[in-house]
Amino acid sequence: MADKKNIQYDDKEPVISIRDLKKSFGTLNVLNGIDVDIFKGENLAVLGRSGSGKSVLIKIISGLLKPDSGMVKVLGQEVDKISTAALQQLRLKIGFSFQSSALYDSMSVSENLAFPLVRNRRNLSTKEVNAAIESVLNDVGLSQTINQMPSELSGGQKKRIGIARTLILQPEIMLYDEPTAGLDPITCIEINNLIVKVQQQYNTSSIIITHDLTCAKTTANRVAMILDGKFLTTGSFEEVFNTEDVAVRTFYDYNFINSK
Repeated sequence: MADKKNIQYDDKEPVISIRDLKKSFGTLNVLNGIDVDIFKGENLAVLGRSGSGKSVLIKIISGLLKPDSGMVKVLGQEVDKISTAALQQLRLKIGFSFQSSALYDSMSVSENLAFPLVRNRRNLSTKEVNAAIESVLNDVGLSQTINQMPSELSGGQKKRIGIARTLILQPEIMLYDEPTAGLDPITCIEINNLIVKVQQQYNTSSIIITHDLTCAKTTANRVAMILDGKFLTTGSFEEVFNTEDVAVRTFYDYNFINSK
């Protein structure tokens, strides 16, 4: 089992810096002054109820949404102020693991994995592409699925292949959107361990959007809880939940975690 406690990250080198980030949709204020740094080699879990703005946050980080105001700097570049070409290059350094896995149903596992490489690394030979596919499949423990279609995979296997497809470009940053949603408890454990393995093996910095406290406790170096569009509290899992704050305790108790 992977162990995040053995991972040291550099708390002096932020790869993502966010200051006073605000985003509204009409009269609905979703993000209302987010401030956070994510450091090189760190996993940060962002917790919150459905509709609290967690997914909006990572869409802004990846340039899929524009902020209304505030600063979002990724790998030294302000995402909403760079050119389209520069944003496209920046996105190659960001792996986005979608909640739905977002595999192409008409393509085999091998073809799904080859697609981003062929599209973005045009100088690679067929031999190099095949070697990269075999390598990431081995890393996620699914070498045997190389010729299967997505319809033949379980939900957990689809999640793993989705993660493999992001890893094949060797990103510096991983953004996980509800990685354990809809999975059975055993598969959740496997995905959580894979997230930590990716952190260790690929030296990624990650944001893990989740409402699953087991996922947060297992995968994250730090936890941030979002409430009313702001981070209510940030720290280690133990620091965040060692509190009598009703909003925090209610979220903790709902997840049925007993740390005693």
